[in-house]
Amino acid sequence: MKVFMAKRRAFGLGRLVAGLAAVAMGLVLTVPALAESVVGAPAPWGVGLQPSGGPIKDRISSFNDMVFAIITVITIFVLVLLAYCVWRFSANRNPNPSTTSHHTGLEIAWTVIPVLILVVIAIPSFRLIYYQDRAVDADLTINVQGRQWYWNYTYVDQGNFTFDSYPIQTADLKPGQLRNLEVDNELVIPVGANIRIMTTGHDVIHSFFVPALGVQKYTIPGRSMETWMRADRAGIYYGQCNQICGTNHWFMPIAVRAVPRAEFDTWVADARKRFAQADGSAPAIAAAPAAQETLQIAEARR
Repeated sequence: MKVFMAKRRAFGLGRLVAGLAAVAMGLVLTVPALAESVVGAPAPWGVGLQPSGGPIKDRISSFNDMVFAIITVITIFVLVLLAYCVWRFSANRNPNPSTTSHHTGLEIAWTVIPVLILVVIAIPSFRLIYYQDRAVDADLTINVQGRQWYWNYTYVDQGNFTFDSYPIQTADLKPGQLRNLEVDNELVIPVGANIRIMTTGHDVIHSFFVPALGVQKYTIPGRSMETWMRADRAGIYYGQCNQICGTNHWFMPIAVRAVPRAEFDTWVADARKRFAQADGSAPAIAAAPAAQETLQIAEARR
């Protein structure tokens, strides 16, 4: 009987070990698959920021967490202080209230402490603003032009080809596609590359906004503005124009697809043919600076 029980326990332990090994193997095989299908998009009943897809959003998330922690501490302190005042200085406990109207130490404290808190918030805030502002050693430059109500992209240093990106109507969506976020021509970038974005407007002010990549920049007619982005993981990152720009402002989506470098080079070779004019030249982008001028502007502003 004892031998039987010992064998049974050994058999059960073996099944447990085998089960754990299978789960571990499944996780190992699943993680790369999940990493390859990262999608930056809003989630139903989502709370907080979208998951980060690059270094800019990493810093934005860290800054958001820091400010949230400060706000939480301040809120708890005020609530505790308020509750204490209600309890300690009630009419029953304090029938004869103090007539003190000034307290030098207290007045200094409630002036200096908020200033110190703002300084603690301001320093990383300024660092983040300047980090987002310019691309350092950009691997690729893309002109982004906002139009009513679609986007125009020009790959300046990849043959200067250009194309329009229109939203896909709800009736034309395929299974698995996201309503109000899909486009006919995605903005394709290589994974891990620093992408300089030069924005301008064609008609009214728009805003190029991709939350998961931490990029947001206005597109203003007659002005060329610079920002940058980088996707560290392959996948599709969705965004929208977040500047009220007219009747169809709500339906001006952005789709950025990040792919490995080899796949990007293949896409560029095909895009040069697909978006070329009949005479073989790339179409010009209306009201946007030329390729060399754009690069000169970007370098001069660094």
